[in-house]
Amino acid sequence: MPIIRILLRVVGILAVLIGLIWIGQGTGVFPYPASSFMINQTPWILRGAILAAIGVAVLLFVRRLR
Repeated sequence: MPIIRILLRVVGILAVLIGLIWIGQGTGVFPYPASSFMINQTPWILRGAILAAIGVAVLLFVRRLR
């Protein structure tokens, strides 16, 4: 069971980080790479927020498993 908690924690953290990057690119705050199709595209703000929320939910679920 500890391995599952570790894997879920890693997945949750990665989901939050990737979601924040998508939000940053969608808003134009994080324009890297410069040729990215995601820069200043509002759908990526919503998708990033949803992914970050899923990551937070996974992290809260893992915390309750203890």
